[in-house]
Amino acid sequence: MTHAEKIQMSDETFAALGGGRIAYVKPLKADDARGLFPQMPPVAPGLELWALLAADGSPIMLADSREAVLMNANENELETVSLH
Repeated sequence: MTHAEKIQMSDETFAALGGGRIAYVKPLKADDARGLFPQMPPVAPGLELWALLAADGSPIMLADSREAVLMNANENELETVSLH
């Protein structure tokens, strides 16, 4: 395989990477967070929140600080990767 060739992975294969041990930390505005966390209580529009997401994109937790989601990931023995 040359450097220019790309390997294609199925969604299922990509989601399984990390064996359930990797989670993503992502900053979100409150309006965007509601799509992932429809049960969240009302918050000020535009408020910056932090989400912890499983490798497959499913939501694990939402908090108002990055430290809180990192602590939750650590407590659950998850390796974290930041998404921007």
